[in-house]
Amino acid sequence: MVNACRRLLTRAALIGIMLLALRVSIPFQVESAPAQQTGLLFDEIYLRHLAGNTGHPERPERLIAIRDGLERGGVLKSLYRIAPRRVTDQELELVHKPSYVALVRRELSNLQGLKELSTGDTLASPDSLRAAEFAAGGVLNVVDAVMAGKVRNAFAAVRPPGHHATPDRGMGFCIFNNVAIAARYLQMKHGIGRVLIVDWDYHHGNGTQDIFYNDGSVFYFSTHHYGAYPGTGSVGETGRGRGAGKILNVPMAPGAGDDQFLQAFETRLVPAARNFKPDFILISAGFDSMRNDLLGQFDITPQGFAAMTRVVMKLADEFSHGRLVSVLEGGYRLDGLAESVTAHVKALQGN
Repeated sequence: MVNACRRLLTRAALIGIMLLALRVSIPFQVESAPAQQTGLLFDEIYLRHLAGNTGHPERPERLIAIRDGLERGGVLKSLYRIAPRRVTDQELELVHKPSYVALVRRELSNLQGLKELSTGDTLASPDSLRAAEFAAGGVLNVVDAVMAGKVRNAFAAVRPPGHHATPDRGMGFCIFNNVAIAARYLQMKHGIGRVLIVDWDYHHGNGTQDIFYNDGSVFYFSTHHYGAYPGTGSVGETGRGRGAGKILNVPMAPGAGDDQFLQAFETRLVPAARNFKPDFILISAGFDSMRNDLLGQFDITPQGFAAMTRVVMKLADEFSHGRLVSVLEGGYRLDGLAESVTAHVKALQGN
């Protein structure tokens, strides 16, 4: 127990150093942005969430690597900073059951050390609840910025991720389903009719699929390794009732790379999206599908992510007035994550 506490204190000290570095070295642009600019959500609150002890793959260093990669790539200063905010219970309950929201608050309030949610396989630390609230709320600020014309599109570098969170369960490193909440918020606040969610994470977004399986107003497209965690996402899972045909799972074989993914996007996503005609597009941007990821077995390069991004942008230009928001999910090899996100953001900028 003493050793465990020492490890947590050491980790907390390291996070404190990261936060200090973050405060003094992010030269975001904060003045009014032209409508064609790309936005970025990135805040130190997301560094405070610990999903395990030192060495856990879903770690704060992921965001530091992204920040540094964008800076090295020469794009950080050109991005329009979007500030986060805390999500409300009413917004969480657009997709999550009130009983689950209450469970999260009960179990994650006043934590000492690490705790696993009783719903399973999601560890949290004393600041995890606040980080999760500001991740979900921050993404809502991002879609507000796009809808207001402050930015054309945006990337939200948030933690914890969200696409495994179901209406009543946190799992797979996820507490609240950031993208699903954003989709329903777009419909409820902004009157958006049809939302397309594109999920290229290595792992299937079972939570997002569950939330919209019977809906019909949200189309969910996912490339993933069927058979990996969480074991969902077969081609036979296509929706039910009003949602019939609005779930499109495209399982990919281990080792699949740029060419295979681009073909899936062009031959499966594009026709489906043109039939659906989305008014807004969200990306569950999981970069654990990159080459040599710690938790994935795909072979996508930074150039591959850029190519997939351009396919989705063309659909946004065709149907959604260019309105597109990308939200970080997985991605655990730090150097590859930095390079892949930088390529993705440059593509969002039109480069």
